[in-house]
Amino acid sequence: MTDDATPTAAPSPWDRFGWLMGGIWLLFLAFPLAAILTSDRTLGLKITASALLAAFGAVYVYGFVRLNRARGSQQERWLLLAAMVLLTLALGLIIGVDALGLMAYLVAFGMFSQPLRRALWMAVGWLALTLVVLLLTDMLAARPVFLIIPVGVGVVTALIRWIDDRQDRHMAVAQELNLVAERERVARDVHDVLGHSLTVITVKSELAERLVDADPEAAKAELAQIRSMTRESLAEIRATVAGLRVARLGDELEHAGAALRDAGIEAEVPDEVDVVDPRHRLVLGWVLREAVTNVVRHSRASRCTVQLGSASLVVIDDGVGPGHAATSPSGGLSWGRRSGTGLTGVAERVRGAGGTLSITAAEGGGTRLEVHW
Repeated sequence: MTDDATPTAAPSPWDRFGWLMGGIWLLFLAFPLAAILTSDRTLGLKITASALLAAFGAVYVYGFVRLNRARGSQQERWLLLAAMVLLTLALGLIIGVDALGLMAYLVAFGMFSQPLRRALWMAVGWLALTLVVLLLTDMLAARPVFLIIPVGVGVVTALIRWIDDRQDRHMAVAQELNLVAERERVARDVHDVLGHSLTVITVKSELAERLVDADPEAAKAELAQIRSMTRESLAEIRATVAGLRVARLGDELEHAGAALRDAGIEAEVPDEVDVVDPRHRLVLGWVLREAVTNVVRHSRASRCTVQLGSASLVVIDDGVGPGHAATSPSGGLSWGRRSGTGLTGVAERVRGAGGTLSITAAEGGGTRLEVHW
């Protein structure tokens, strides 16, 4: 039975815990809270203001949870921002100018919830409003921190957003280039598989057509060869298509352990892939598949160990070793004195992803394959 379900990526650590970046700043709500508690307002107003401040903090953290986990709709982002503004205005009616201590939160939330250009204009608007209020209340000299902190928050968050947007564009271009390179590779593979076979089949078909009447036995022989070549080409095409399937590292670990044990090789293979940076798992899945295939076919090993790191993979066996050098005379990576075009292919994948792959002799004999970023 095959699993045709579309694989889904696990939430990244930033998606799961990025809201803490917003939550940690709630510590600064202690300042408006102190202003509430030390004000000369009635007990009822103090309780009301404290409740409004708690609601503001709850909306702020909830907003960051939605931004990071669910990528909430634009309408929802506007509603959350509007709720924070209304809570700030309500607090302003009770504690006055001290409510400006919440402006930094409005700047930060707007910067991460809106498109960058709009967020910048909004930040300028909040800062201008803060300056106007401080000037009108003649509190600029007494409360300069209400302007300094939002300015600092605006500069830092704007820089983060700018870098993040540039990174997204860079990743999109890189993925497009990888897709183009993969398409070209597939085109080359299909051309190599079919080009020669179809040419020969065409020639033999024409020959068989001429021999049908003159030499029926020879024509039958040619047809038999055509049938054989057709089957071989079909098998090669199937193998090429199978190679296009995504190599998921978790699945490859299971397959590696099973393949090694079936070959009579003692296997030490990790069970989990959580330690590996998600950006590297796809490439490492391809490398692991090819490395284990070579261990089983060529190493004559009795033991194989697979080690995973955040940005690394190590496969060690105690077999015959990598031969005289890490590369064969034909330029392909070698394993057990055998040239491996498959290893050359995964080495190109690793280089394309910014990593390095090496094959050396292991201590005490055998082969050591390493991939690092």
